[in-house]
Amino acid sequence: MKLDLLVIAAHPDDAELTSGGTLLKMAAAGYQTGILDLTRGETGTRGTPELRLREAARAGKILGVRVRRNLGLPDAHLHVCDEYKAAIAKTIRELEPRTVILPYWEGRHPDHYAAAALGYEACFVAGLKNYKVPGEPFRPSKILYAAAYADVRPTFAVDITKYYERRRRAILAYASQFRPPKRERGSRVHIPLDELEERMGLQARAYGIMIGVRYAEGYVVKEALQVDDVVNMPVRSL
Repeated sequence: MKLDLLVIAAHPDDAELTSGGTLLKMAAAGYQTGILDLTRGETGTRGTPELRLREAARAGKILGVRVRRNLGLPDAHLHVCDEYKAAIAKTIRELEPRTVILPYWEGRHPDHYAAAALGYEACFVAGLKNYKVPGEPFRPSKILYAAAYADVRPTFAVDITKYYERRRRAILAYASQFRPPKRERGSRVHIPLDELEERMGLQARAYGIMIGVRYAEGYVVKEALQVDDVVNMPVRSL
């Protein structure tokens, strides 16, 4: 299976929260889409790794992805090292995604910015002929960074209005995280999950306002974007 779009996420549910609408939209356009979860979320307060894998499979079906894999790297211990980088590079060579979405390179959770660095370096070394992982050399042509977890203005935004409710269904497929029993909600440690689904909805609305639609997902790129027609560019300036 060769992919057009691959989302690399630190934990099960990150792809849904940051890029679920985009995955749905690209699948509807006929592109082959996939998700690579780096960890099973085993250090999280809620649920179990086994339960979260089942929830991830259910959410993946809602999103229409053709491939969903989990590398089983250690949750809360992600860092750039040859072992982890090689595992991701091997998958890149196998799936040959044209575009890769990574977490933003700064963030509250260390696993998120570690996943951004790991994903970028893995995409690069996957194209090195003599890099010792199975498969033929391959390097994606585009890397996007999901802006959703970061306090950053996106470079561009994708209109997901048509897919917003299905994205929400995919997020809420993680019942262990977002619909836990009341007895699991009390904790001396603040758990952002309790308002995260709502906050991500508000953020999608904010990104939508930026481009004049109801809901959108924002992305950042490090390189300049090419525009060939400055007369018919979308999003009004005035």
